[in-house]
Amino acid sequence: MESLTKEAFLQKVFNYEQNKEWKFEGELPCIIDFYADWCGPCKMVEPVLQKLAEEYQGKLNIYRINTQDEQELAAAFGIQSIPSLLFVPLSDKPQMAVGALPKNSIKKAINEVLKVPEN
Repeated sequence: MESLTKEAFLQKVFNYEQNKEWKFEGELPCIIDFYADWCGPCKMVEPVLQKLAEEYQGKLNIYRINTQDEQELAAAFGIQSIPSLLFVPLSDKPQMAVGALPKNSIKKAINEVLKVPEN
């Protein structure tokens, strides 16, 4: 799992300063975890995402964005509550899920939204 700054986000995910329409910059589908250090449910999601990052290594990327450090990114995606997970497929529009999702729900989204088959 990699933490993203705004600069890294613009390079690896979506350069919203240059593009009005969604244009994914990545090579692999990804999940972006919008979180904060003080958030209890965020702490429950983190180990699940770490396990998934290992399980799906080379098939998808999992990024984290600290909403307190990167308020502009959180605002750009209209983050109202955390944790919020953004599922970003290669060639489709991203989909947001809010709340501490259980592992099987995240795996289902990886399969259905990101089109990444289970190992």
